[in-house]
Amino acid sequence: MGLFSDLFPCCPDFIWRAFFMSKKNNSFTSFDKQMMQRCIELAAMGSGFTAPNPMVGAVIVKNGQVIAEGYHEYFGGPHAEIVAINNTQESLKGAHLYVNLEPCSHHGKTPPCSLAIINQEFEKVFIATEDPNPLVSGKGIKALKKKGIEVAIGLLEDEARKLNEKFFHFITRKTPFVAIKTASSLDGKITTYSGESQWITGEISRKKVHELRHEYSAILVGINTILNDNPYLTSRLDRESKNPTKIVLDTSLKTPLNSHVMDDISPLIIATTRMASKAKIKEYEQFSHVQVWECPMKDGLVDIQFLLNKLGQNGIDSILVEGGGSVNYSFVHHKHAQKLYSFVAPIIIGGYQSKPSFAGKGVRLLSEAPRLKNISRSILGDDFYMEGYF
Repeated sequence: MGLFSDLFPCCPDFIWRAFFMSKKNNSFTSFDKQMMQRCIELAAMGSGFTAPNPMVGAVIVKNGQVIAEGYHEYFGGPHAEIVAINNTQESLKGAHLYVNLEPCSHHGKTPPCSLAIINQEFEKVFIATEDPNPLVSGKGIKALKKKGIEVAIGLLEDEARKLNEKFFHFITRKTPFVAIKTASSLDGKITTYSGESQWITGEISRKKVHELRHEYSAILVGINTILNDNPYLTSRLDRESKNPTKIVLDTSLKTPLNSHVMDDISPLIIATTRMASKAKIKEYEQFSHVQVWECPMKDGLVDIQFLLNKLGQNGIDSILVEGGGSVNYSFVHHKHAQKLYSFVAPIIIGGYQSKPSFAGKGVRLLSEAPRLKNISRSILGDDFYMEGYF
């Protein structure tokens, strides 16, 4: 590519590489699409277990027949391509490989997948989307092409990127992908005037929330949620699942030592400020699964941007915010959230004293109100369910 940057010095080599890599093969058959859809289905089976790695599925086809499948099952385990290769005893010379993310080309926790693909003498590799990780981006594709393997890029790319939206955000921005979850009445209330909040939505919606907790690396609440509801913040499913890391915004360190978040062994991070005494911090640090982080203050509260940066540095790639109205509003107002999951029950609570999903100052004009895009809707039992992006 040096030739092009020499001719057009205003455009460096990496821009030219991105331009040519974007010229993707769009001549895909219905069979190709079925195979890539199967890759995405397989990849999703690793949801909740692969972070901060992406979810990846792989399908091997030879002579028009599927001969092997595989997916990345857990962080640190073999990648999807390797699992698929190991799931067949047939010669893979001349076979086609379908994978929803560019094969890696570097030594990480496992050897590079691109080398295994080359050694097995695959004829063609279909890739849904390139890997944004600088250690991989374009290098895996380049390595395959250099050895004469045909590469087709862009098959079901939008679907593949949505599947790994948390990974794509984290790997490029170095901060967690943040989603807010609300469960409210038709008029946007999350408690009655007496403070009652359990349960506004139905059982099917609550099961969906536990699915979300399983999918995210961490779950975040404010101290008022701890004091008022004493939640467990765990993922309770009828199948194997993992509990997320718990994060509590606690400016002056009021989390009771006998609260449910303290008696569980899953990791707990309490984000506090200088308002917490050193002696009090030591009380919490007696618990092996608890970390207390002293954060700078902003507007009299924990500086969320500082916290997100530190969480990213510690490998937390995604956060589900289940805060009260003040916490939810803070994340939206300061543009720290990327997504919203909204569960709405067909009831009306009303009242000036009942609490809303989003509190804070609010907006002065409707034109200033954050508006969601790429919205999807469904019905969960009697509840309305919507998700969208800020």
